[in-house]
Amino acid sequence: MEAVSESSRAPAHGARRPEPLASRLRTTLLRTSRVLREQKVGDLSGGQMAVLGQLVAHGPLTPGELAERERVRPPSMTRTVQHLIDAGLAERHPHPDDGRQVLVSATARGQEHVAATRRRRDEWLKRRLASLTTDERATLSAAEEILRRICAQ
Repeated sequence: MEAVSESSRAPAHGARRPEPLASRLRTTLLRTSRVLREQKVGDLSGGQMAVLGQLVAHGPLTPGELAERERVRPPSMTRTVQHLIDAGLAERHPHPDDGRQVLVSATARGQEHVAATRRRRDEWLKRRLASLTTDERATLSAAEEILRRICAQ
């Protein structure tokens, strides 16, 4: 018996042809990511939150390193860093080896801001997962492992 691929199945009479798995998965992951990003504390933009998360995860970095990690131009990163400093979430320090550079680090308040946002996002997702059956949660757990492998390739 020949296997029928998902994208080659004929749609039911009058029904739309189903989107291929890759398209459906891409759309669903993007929507899920967007909704999770909305579950944040405070009014930082996504880019500002990402930079603060980098500082919490990796410790002090130069503005150039931050720009490279976030794939933005240095002038954009300078504005982002300044906003975080003005908000009391980050601070500048002299670079120990290069007097021409500075290091940026998260303040205790910045670290708590990231932790609070992560807690809020986890709680949002936890509430949604609680409405699922045990089998559905097991399926999602297996899917998470598969997605992690896909991203590592």
